[in-house]
Amino acid sequence: MRAALFLLLCAASATAGAQTGERPEILVLGTYHMSNPGRDIHNMEADDVLSPKRQQEIAQLIEVLKRFKPTKIAIEASAGSERIARDYNEYLAGRYTLTRNENDQVGFRLAKELGLKAVNAVDVDGDFQYMRVMNYAKANGKAAEFDSMRARVARRVKRQSDFLQTHTILETLDRMNSDSAAAEALGGDMEFVYFGDLWEFAGPDLLTFWFQRNFRIYNRITALIESPADRILVIYGAGHLGPFRQIISADLRVRLRKLSDIIASK
Repeated sequence: MRAALFLLLCAASATAGAQTGERPEILVLGTYHMSNPGRDIHNMEADDVLSPKRQQEIAQLIEVLKRFKPTKIAIEASAGSERIARDYNEYLAGRYTLTRNENDQVGFRLAKELGLKAVNAVDVDGDFQYMRVMNYAKANGKAAEFDSMRARVARRVKRQSDFLQTHTILETLDRMNSDSAAAEALGGDMEFVYFGDLWEFAGPDLLTFWFQRNFRIYNRITALIESPADRILVIYGAGHLGPFRQIISADLRVRLRKLSDIIASK
């Protein structure tokens, strides 16, 4: 009994130390895909980020992100990508023209202005078994429930697209990165859990693979940490925001930061 109590007190002490000491900070910028690649099941419609108006807004966003003082920038590109390293080095040398992709528009531009030597690709692909869940729903009298879930996601993405049309990029990302938006998106993910039974766990398996992918990406993000003073900016599709925040919040070695905190700081 005394040994168990001693171990419990030691664990509590270690936890308190982890929570009060200096820790690396991680800010996840959940974003829409600025180049409109159409790779997601539901995609925002974005106007041309290279237009003069949007370029001014990108500059505004970068000035805000500078307040976080990132020491590392992680982007949604295949981990270990030689192309990202090559393109960024070419950009620093003045031989690369930025594309519409948010990795270029935000990641490359901010990294250069901060004097960073690299932009870090951390993405790990995963198996998102959407069709398996759809087929399960059709075969088990849940097609209407599945269609209703899909329609809710489509409406949420449409609201984001409409908001972008009348607001700046910073205002749009502030809204997309709000606690309520992150909670709504994560709640939408959890709806998949209801599509399964004892013989076919289609929905739960989809969520398992989805969170597996996010944990693997997070492993690549934490591999960038070299010092308690590190501040890592993660630029990723907003669909990852909810899982990332859950994971980072549970990691006692790091401190979660949010875009709203940075916007509010002067």
